Amino acid sequence: MKKQLLIAAVAATMTSAAIADISITGSAKVNYTNTDYELATKNDSNAFAHDIDLKLVGQSGSTQVVVVMANETADGNTSGTADGFDLEDRYVSSSVGDVNVKVGSWDNGNDFVSDSSRADGKFSANTTVGGVKITYDAANASDESVTLAGSMGGVNASYKQETAGEEIKLSTTVAGVSLAYHADNSDTANSDKSSIEVSGEVSGVKLSYVQIDADSSTSIGGDSWAGDFEVSSTDTGAYQLSDDQDVTAIKVSTSVAGNTVAFTRTDVDGVANEDTSINKFVVTRPLASGATFEMTYTTLEDDGSTTTDADTLDLELAVKF
Repeated sequence: MKKQLLIAAVAATMTSAAIADISITGSAKVNYTNTDYELATKNDSNAFAHDIDLKLVGQSGSTQVVVVMANETADGNTSGTADGFDLEDRYVSSSVGDVNVKVGSWDNGNDFVSDSSRADGKFSANTTVGGVKITYDAANASDESVTLAGSMGGVNASYKQETAGEEIKLSTTVAGVSLAYHADNSDTANSDKSSIEVSGEVSGVKLSYVQIDADSSTSIGGDSWAGDFEVSSTDTGAYQLSDDQDVTAIKVSTSVAGNTVAFTRTDVDGVANEDTSINKFVVTRPLASGATFEMTYTTLEDDGSTTTDADTLDLELAVKF
């Protein structure tokens, strides 16, 4: 009996060791959305949707293999059903001496001026020399860039030299107020974009303000707290902007009786008869079940369109694991 217990204990230890370097995390959300259009001839809509993401990480020492899969309702499918899990991020990261390397496909993330993108055959390598982080990025020998990033005197700064332009980022905190500047300068005439964000907290109330500017031959993209803006009209969940339209937004959030309450006002202008205002009110509350409930009520008024003015109610249950 003692031998059997010993064998069982050893087997359990070996099993744990075998799977210790494999992790699965993820998130899921389900939404009910009601859209009430002001135009009488345009039908209101009701829709249920889901979004499930799974992240698998295999690790050996400092080397990781990462695969992210996603299943979303109606991702280009108007039947309201999902077709299975799509592969999204998939890459290998490791180190060679003092150089960190990453190869594969991954999303570069959103910001105030540009939407995210993903491509196969991406390569990234970085190292730190004298407190300055040096990063080289490429995608199958195209779209090369070199980024220098560091901090001096409390100011974080980065400079990226790209194939067809440059990117500058500066951020700091002064007397509790955070300041961030982002410039995306293009070699193409009249195609620069920039943003400046100011944020802080007063008596438990968080305040944020951002000004986003686009030149006459380019448009703002990106999904941020200021709004979900896309250049392509195929993204039905976003608001499409035209060249030369600028965006200003202010956000106020605080805690009330265990809820996080936030209000965001976004104004879009820059093109004649295209002024747009978006008001968004969000209440978020963690539930005893482990999920989070979120209610979002949005009003959109567009001076340049008679079809997009609408009030939208979105009810969401989300969970991370």
